[in-house]
Amino acid sequence: MSKRAALRLVNVEPGKVDFELLIEKMHTNRLGTLHGGTIASMVDLGGSLAVASKGLFSTGLSTDLNVTYLSSGGKVGHIIRGEATCDKFGKTLAYTTVLFRNKDDQLVARGSHTKFVYSVSLL
Repeated sequence: MSKRAALRLVNVEPGKVDFELLIEKMHTNRLGTLHGGTIASMVDLGGSLAVASKGLFSTGLSTDLNVTYLSSGGKVGHIIRGEATCDKFGKTLAYTTVLFRNKDDQLVARGSHTKFVYSVSLL
């Protein structure tokens, strides 16, 4: 396992988080390319970070997560970049989009993540 952080935040602003992942062996499938489960996990994390970037400590619960895979995300040693955006923030639901680009700046996957965001007073 690497001693450096594999996932790194590149830019954070209200409603938008850019991050990148240095692909390591543990992130790949049997073919040696980025595993789809790794991308799905980054949709979950990226969507939650986009919601948190709006100033929330608790980002709620996932109600829906979708990923469309368009191309290989890369191999060990490559970097995949993610851009997570909070598209809409309603009373209880937050809708996010996460786009992934490979080392050649090609779109390789896109995800959406819906979160049920509750206030402490509802608990």
